[in-house]
Amino acid sequence: MPEGDSVWRTARRLDEALAGARLVRSDLRVPRLATADLSGREVHEVVARGKHLLTRVEGGLTLHSHLRMEGAWHVYTPGERWRGGPDHQIRAVLTTADHAAVGYRLPVLDLLRTADEDSVVGHLGPDPLGPDWDATLALRRLLADPSRPLGEALLDQRNLAGIGNVYKSELCFMAGATPWLPVGETRAPDRLVALARRLLEANRNRTARVTTADPRRDHRLWVYGRAGRPCRRCGTTVLTAGQGPAGQERTTYWCPSCQSGPSPRSG
Repeated sequence: MPEGDSVWRTARRLDEALAGARLVRSDLRVPRLATADLSGREVHEVVARGKHLLTRVEGGLTLHSHLRMEGAWHVYTPGERWRGGPDHQIRAVLTTADHAAVGYRLPVLDLLRTADEDSVVGHLGPDPLGPDWDATLALRRLLADPSRPLGEALLDQRNLAGIGNVYKSELCFMAGATPWLPVGETRAPDRLVALARRLLEANRNRTARVTTADPRRDHRLWVYGRAGRPCRRCGTTVLTAGQGPAGQERTTYWCPSCQSGPSPRSG
């Protein structure tokens, strides 16, 4: 599931393949970009901003993409078979003399002026993996609505850019708070913000996300994906429920013994 660490890795992979090279082919397969052609332009860089990818090219243009749940970018060398999915799922192809970057199932793909990038990422909060990281600002934004459930506040990209559903559940567990605890009642929220950064930094170079410090396949996460199984810390059964606005609920995991605060099963 793409979160800030995996999007950062995707940006690095794309940057290594494309930056400094000239595009010999571009194929943007969404209706509004059907006539756009980036061929002949040099790719300056590819950077991540939270869960967003910004491919900056010569001429002051940026190709903006967002992976959401299903999207992916793959990089191939000449003659290598493309394996990211069937052709009808391809939304973008950027080809240089040495590499082809192929975007599959991209739900968001826009071409805009680099000077206008704030129109798509300007709302984001500080990025734990970005050069703009500001822990004080992240904390202030997180606590701006003290009554908001902690899990929802962590997922709000306007607070911290790059936190997704996996990190939300794991951070709440490590903080000893249910995801429904009002964020203003969280113990040491400054430490929680610092922990969020440490986790993303620790995982940005890993293909398998680890929050427990145990890299074994079935021991990497504390609660996420472990509904109905014993808590790694106390043995209590891990519970799950939806959290968020109606129609936008995200599956949330928590241990009712290790985490204090309200939950859908309270009382």
